[in-house]
Amino acid sequence: MFENIKILTQTFGPSGREGKISDTIRGLMEGHVDEILSDAMGNLICVKKGSGKKIMLAAHMDEIGVIVTYIDEKGFLRFGNIGGLPPFIILGQRVRFESGVTGVIWYEEDIDNIKNVNLGKMYIDIGAVSREEAEKLVRVGDMAVFTADTIKQDGKIISKALDDRIGCAILIELAKQNPDTDNEIYYVFTTQEEVGLRGARTAAFGILPDMALAVDVCDTGDTPRCKPMAVKLGEGPAIKIKDRSVIAHPHIKDRLIELAEGNGIPYQLEIMKDGGTDAGSIHITAGGIPSGGVSIPTRYIHGTAEMVDMNDVENSVKLLKKFVESKF
Repeated sequence: MFENIKILTQTFGPSGREGKISDTIRGLMEGHVDEILSDAMGNLICVKKGSGKKIMLAAHMDEIGVIVTYIDEKGFLRFGNIGGLPPFIILGQRVRFESGVTGVIWYEEDIDNIKNVNLGKMYIDIGAVSREEAEKLVRVGDMAVFTADTIKQDGKIISKALDDRIGCAILIELAKQNPDTDNEIYYVFTTQEEVGLRGARTAAFGILPDMALAVDVCDTGDTPRCKPMAVKLGEGPAIKIKDRSVIAHPHIKDRLIELAEGNGIPYQLEIMKDGGTDAGSIHITAGGIPSGGVSIPTRYIHGTAEMVDMNDVENSVKLLKKFVESKF
């Protein structure tokens, strides 16, 4: 499974430019489902047909990034955000454009206090010495993503873009295990989650599932002096109770808890004060769709070195398999 995680995290795919990651996932899903299609928003929808309930499993395939907004006369690139970008975390990081051009993010030298650093005072340096030279390599509107290796160490995965390529990897692994069920399963790899949960809304409207789960990452409360949260790395997948976008449907939440406890799968309960998931747009689509979430505890979300525990990843697959195999 780690090899798929590595492939997924290292594939280019910021919000709105998911073509390459979609093609990669399509290749990994072929042969494990009955039908694969894409919709107008670019969502990749992989269907395992059945006569039972229609279950939508959503993992977003887009990642955070930057977009060039202006190139100055000395060849430095001003940029805007694609998704949430904490200024202190991205400072000094490398970014890579789809063409392979690499740059480094830095800040204006006349800032006296590092606390004054914000995106409007930062730039990308690609080594160009003029606007003309820079424009041979990049143009206004080009997007870039952060660069960082994907490594496995002592059962942990450290990488950029685990939000939410780890969810994508889990759905791929679940499809490979071919759950024994009459339910019709929709493995949906959504677009533009990081900029407003957009792709999932369109996908859900087209599918009209009986129920849905968002498979995404969530924060942890186990690092020094962090905000209190009842989720820790390595103690099992987190069953969503609520986040800022959704209050999980009680029947979905309760079924997940029942399945975890009945099958000896470790689990945690997640209440995330900030952020949302695809469930937030799915549950208010087409008259309402009962929705919940299975989240993978992740440290340093929206950084270039996010961290997950493989035990949590593997137990997420087990829990999802039990869920889709259920009689509803």
